[in-house]
Amino acid sequence: MSRSSDLLARANTVIPGGVNSPVRAFKAVGGDPPFIARGEGVEIVDEDGHRYLDLVGSWGALIAGHAPPSVVRAATDAIAKGSSFGAPTEAEIVLAEALVARIPSLDKVRLCSSGTEATMHAVRLARGFTGRDAIVKLEGCYHGAHDSMLVAAGSGVATFALPGSPGVPEGTAKNTLVAPFNDADAVRALFEAHPGAIAGVILEPIAGNMGCLAPREGYLQALREICDTHGALLIFDEVMCGLRVGRGTAQELYGVTPDLSCFGKIVGGGFPLAVFGGREAVMNHLAPIGPVYQAGTLSGNPVAVAAGTATLALLDEAAYDRLEALGQRLDAGLADVIAECGCTYRRVGSMFTIFFRSELPWSFAEVKECDLDAFGRFLRASLDHGVYMPPSQFEAAFLNIALTDADVDRAIVGLSAALRTATA
Repeated sequence: MSRSSDLLARANTVIPGGVNSPVRAFKAVGGDPPFIARGEGVEIVDEDGHRYLDLVGSWGALIAGHAPPSVVRAATDAIAKGSSFGAPTEAEIVLAEALVARIPSLDKVRLCSSGTEATMHAVRLARGFTGRDAIVKLEGCYHGAHDSMLVAAGSGVATFALPGSPGVPEGTAKNTLVAPFNDADAVRALFEAHPGAIAGVILEPIAGNMGCLAPREGYLQALREICDTHGALLIFDEVMCGLRVGRGTAQELYGVTPDLSCFGKIVGGGFPLAVFGGREAVMNHLAPIGPVYQAGTLSGNPVAVAAGTATLALLDEAAYDRLEALGQRLDAGLADVIAECGCTYRRVGSMFTIFFRSELPWSFAEVKECDLDAFGRFLRASLDHGVYMPPSQFEAAFLNIALTDADVDRAIVGLSAALRTATA
């Protein structure tokens, strides 16, 4: 047995399923997960000494690769002064100012510790601001593991074909209304069926939790118009796609301004940190100046804030130009083998997915038509060829600015071989 297999057996005695987040178990793709010992730039090294080109990057958080020197220095300097205070610091203001300056829809922000928290607080704020209870979410979009958002969710919920989640009260679930992704008419119909009851619409503007799905032309604009017509808030969950597809995020890419936005992963530079923010009139409903309560001992943690600020400093226009060049190189290198193997492929910015389906999907229902057995073979073969990919058809993969052209070529070789193995 490998050391990773030994560790999984040991973990199973004290941790449910041996993992602290379900997709990590590799249950949907077969085999045992490699236990990671360390990350070095664009690679991770498992406990058995195997090296992998890392195209997961802590599920999108590590846009600068593993342990970038400036981020390590910032975090080290911060922790030397104290790991947590539960009190305000100047560093929080610096990060907040950087985000407000970068993203036009943000007048004010509030820091918290995870993407789940950010979306949970944003939904509560939308309800408190509008005085309404219902929220519309889009089928397959994943907004974290809090009760009202585990209805028709993507990510691990889809990977394991779970029906939402036991433990979510019916009374909570009934206030979550679901429409298909990329179907504005279905959202419009929900508003017509529930007049004056819907507080807002929340979605990933570029979905990353049912694979990489892009909005159809005009879709986000239609959601903006529907929310305006009915006095509801439009909430963009950019925990995954935020800062991945351009300096101004997905909302700048598509020219649509939400009322509230949620960010995570990249904004913490690999540390537990997330942000939600938006229009001043809405944000001022938060305690202590408004009636909507939100709190957290580790919100604005000084180490995470330092790492996030250092990461943002790396993400100038040149960085996004580099990511796009790497993406185009990957596109060109994979095009023929993807067609040969009967698969499809989508990339938006530095997010991408290979779909085991002959036609490119635009909705969760279409993603669920993918050949999941073939994906499992592909995932295991990718590892054999030294490329670490997300162990789920329902998750996007990611590029980072530490990659070289040679690294992308290595990815092309490994993924091409894995595709042929999976579809032979």
